Amino acid sequence: MTDALYVRLKAYEGRAAAASGMGKDPVNEAMIRHWCEAMGDGNAAYAGPDAIAPPTMLQVWTMGGLSGHTDRGAAQVELFELLDGAGYTSVVATDCEQEYLRPLRPGDRITYDAVVESVSERKTTKLGTGYFITTRMDVRAEGEPVGTHRFRILRYTPRERKPKGRRPRPVINRDNAGFWEGVAEHRLLIQRCEGCGTLRFPWLPGCGFCGSPDWDTVEASGSGSVFSYVVVHHPPFPAFDPSFAVGLVELAEGVRIVSNVVGVPHDKVRIGMPVELEFTCVDGEFELPVFRAIQGGVG
Repeated sequence: MTDALYVRLKAYEGRAAAASGMGKDPVNEAMIRHWCEAMGDGNAAYAGPDAIAPPTMLQVWTMGGLSGHTDRGAAQVELFELLDGAGYTSVVATDCEQEYLRPLRPGDRITYDAVVESVSERKTTKLGTGYFITTRMDVRAEGEPVGTHRFRILRYTPRERKPKGRRPRPVINRDNAGFWEGVAEHRLLIQRCEGCGTLRFPWLPGCGFCGSPDWDTVEASGSGSVFSYVVVHHPPFPAFDPSFAVGLVELAEGVRIVSNVVGVPHDKVRIGMPVELEFTCVDGEFELPVFRAIQGGVG
């Protein structure tokens, strides 16, 4: 069956996405320095009186910044409106290709033209179903061709999310059963070696310091701080809603435990942030210890 939308999208191939665009700033030493510092690129060619710009900055000199572009062609606007109207409202950049014809130097004034180079047939991806749009930008400095930049995006309709799954259950064995019994009673128990008094977590059958197999427990006060953390974005898992923070929490007793940091957005978690223990019921079946950020802590 003919894809009627694809036929309409295909008609935009070869039409201008931008015409006689002008870079908002000339090539300059400050932006080159910032780029090199961010990328950790200490190449001597990018500094000094004879400096050139890193070739991969080609697109940088054409960007609109926070104030946006004022040179978008009507064809590109119409193309995106057509996709939006058909429900392909989500967008993700997929790749870019660049060709360099000569180095750019401080003082070069940048101009460019862009064209809708290609529109793919409808594709089905893990993100959803949509169309790949490739735009080609021809970049000039002082009227001389210096490079080509191809940029490809996917405009798509997101796939329906599957129902949230059950959270994985802990593996409970004879070495850690006492810990989970304590959690069920809203108590966070730490092992203490009866031979040398060393506290240890996670639970182990013997002491790593003196080797004694004998131990008892102490109950954690619940106070602690974020020693380290990661923010999980990918891969997605049905039982979790990314993005979320997983913290390595140092308890007041000196041992560390891996758990979720809750009570603040994931991007507000910070090393040193004070936290307090609480328990959450998962799937209405079992308890898990988590740590809630204390308001007014490090942020």
